[in-house]
Amino acid sequence: SLSAGLDLPGKFLFAILTLMTLIANLVFIEEAVYIYTKIPSSKRSIIIWVNAAAPVIATTSCIGMWIPRSTMFTDFTAAVFFAIVIHKFLLMMIKECGGQKLLLRRFENGHFKISTGPCCCCCLCLPRVRITRRTLFWMKLGTFQFAFFRPVLMFLSIVLWTDGNYAPYNLSPKGAAIWINCFIGVLTILALWPVAIMFQQVRTLLISKKIISKFALYQFILILNHLQTAIINILAMQRIIPCAPPLSSSARGAYMIHQLLIMEMFLITLISRVVYRRRYDDLEPPECTAEEDGDNKQTP
Repeated sequence: SLSAGLDLPGKFLFAILTLMTLIANLVFIEEAVYIYTKIPSSKRSIIIWVNAAAPVIATTSCIGMWIPRSTMFTDFTAAVFFAIVIHKFLLMMIKECGGQKLLLRRFENGHFKISTGPCCCCCLCLPRVRITRRTLFWMKLGTFQFAFFRPVLMFLSIVLWTDGNYAPYNLSPKGAAIWINCFIGVLTILALWPVAIMFQQVRTLLISKKIISKFALYQFILILNHLQTAIINILAMQRIIPCAPPLSSSARGAYMIHQLLIMEMFLITLISRVVYRRRYDDLEPPECTAEEDGDNKQTP
């Protein structure tokens, strides 16, 4: 533990960051109770899962900050949890439309625009795909594969690490880390693509349910937890982040990542509480059926 070698400002910083983590968890628990009492049972677990992303990452970062040797396990835990959240976010958008049946009825003659990020944002010539039960299945499979394979690959990494054959900062072609990370990168892109496609389709329909704000929060967590972490790790490996005894460059990079993530996830948790706290009674009946009923009444 680093706490024994900290000076007074260091101990104060650790105390503030730990307090932030505690507050983030308390805010999430309060929000989970609110969701459990106000929301229909079919959506409770999905929305609680999505809300839990920021406080879980803050908690794992706090543990990694206090116990640096646990960094590999805490990072893997946060990565696996967020892989499941990506799948849950896609399901949440479908649920917010009233479920799969009502979504198919609403867009029965519609088409998905697949020329979107992160896979095909430059391929504007790609044809649009009809919205059917089959395409929805493939989209859900696209996010589910990541939620399934990410824990498997993380478990494999830990097994290789305990055997001395896996070093997270060894990116040579002979090491296992580069191949596992590349495979995870491909799976990540394939999982993010269906979420972006679905968001493009339903963002106008769900604008009253703050879907744009929710998607922005999800994107912030993704960028901060993956891209920011990758950039700092690369800077640490290149020794651009200098060592500060007793911390090596890589250990200091991990130390910085944990501190930044705690502050960022604390803010995202507070914003999520504002975005997700609304009157869920207004969601029943779903908008699509309500609009269809209104059209039928207006027909002479």
